[in-house]
Amino acid sequence: MHHFDYKNGEYHCEDIPLSRIAEKVGTPFYCYSHATLKHHFEVFDKAFESVPHLICFAVKANSNIAILRLFGKLGGGADIVSGGELHRALIAGIPPEKIVYAGVGKTRDEIRQALKAGVLMFNVESTQELLTIDAVAAELGVKARVALRINPDVDPKTHPYISTGLKQNKFGISWAAAMEEYRQAKGLANIEITGIHKHIGSQITQITPFADALDRTLALVRQLKDEGIDIRHVDIGGGLGITYKDEAPPHPRELAEKIAPMLKETGCKIIFEPGRVLVGNAGALVTRVLYTKVNEGKNFFVVDAGMNDLARPSLYGSFHGILPLSAEANERKKVSADVVGPICESGDFLAKDRVLPLLRQGDMMAVMSAGAYGFSMSSNYNSRRRVAEVLVNGSRFDVIRDRESIDDLIRGEHVPDYLD
Repeated sequence: MHHFDYKNGEYHCEDIPLSRIAEKVGTPFYCYSHATLKHHFEVFDKAFESVPHLICFAVKANSNIAILRLFGKLGGGADIVSGGELHRALIAGIPPEKIVYAGVGKTRDEIRQALKAGVLMFNVESTQELLTIDAVAAELGVKARVALRINPDVDPKTHPYISTGLKQNKFGISWAAAMEEYRQAKGLANIEITGIHKHIGSQITQITPFADALDRTLALVRQLKDEGIDIRHVDIGGGLGITYKDEAPPHPRELAEKIAPMLKETGCKIIFEPGRVLVGNAGALVTRVLYTKVNEGKNFFVVDAGMNDLARPSLYGSFHGILPLSAEANERKKVSADVVGPICESGDFLAKDRVLPLLRQGDMMAVMSAGAYGFSMSSNYNSRRRVAEVLVNGSRFDVIRDRESIDDLIRGEHVPDYLD
């Protein structure tokens, strides 16, 4: 569900035509719907109201501090994977006791930063990381709260690049080693075991992988409690998918009906790490047709957004719906075309062999379902400025990130004097 639709012949976000925003901020830009973001959070939150829980939004999906602030005001926390994401979450006003720190490659400086901030817990992914956290905590004279991320070896049935819970993935501690790792953690002077963590992947569209992974995880929780290892938090990660094209992912309510009874039995506080399901369909990338061309009968629409702005199609072959901002344009004759950007790579495309209206130079389009892993994965490749981000709330919109300037592109660069 989202708040994008045609009204009075123009494509709107909530009550504002996207073309009006384009007139003010230029193209390309990302546009997010406040109503959709709020609705998605509240739906997920209500689905699991029968169990004590905390929703820690996966910051990697969309790290704009205005969006983090919105989720924080709704009672949410943050799932982070870097010191930079920790800084963003704190600046957005998210209390440190609602922040969980995941990721396989935490540095000593990042661990120190998180301990000083007082995050809820680290999700630990290896023995060496555990020992490093213990050592840094000793230097600071504090105890580090941890959960161990256990790899349940469950196939999430998703794209291999976003599968994280199989034994061949880099994430987590193997199922076979889990008990021994917890015993080791229990013996460390500066470690406080507080939970267990699992996360099997992203864009999961079936309930069974969630249930199977949770079943294995809860069996381990029972073993740990039998050994006197107190587990107070069960972090079940995120990964619930969205509809990009014809997927039919379960509604959060359906997922809750299946797994909430399992979670109740733990007596623990449950931590969720949703990302895409909250923001994916709440955002669109708006871009303009620069040129149209036909090569050997093949149609190309060359637009001003490229793979540096939205990497998912090039990276994963992902589908994003494309809609003209003009209802009149949407009714034109349909053709098969590639929507391509200005980047000097053959992999620079937003859509391939897509049936679209016959667009013209100057027409604008919305690339849908771009709220997750859109701007957050963008880059300055080809020395292109990263785009503006806009948040719409009813009949008003605010620029929540300025378009980068030319000077932004060279900030921090220096020429040695011997090159003068």
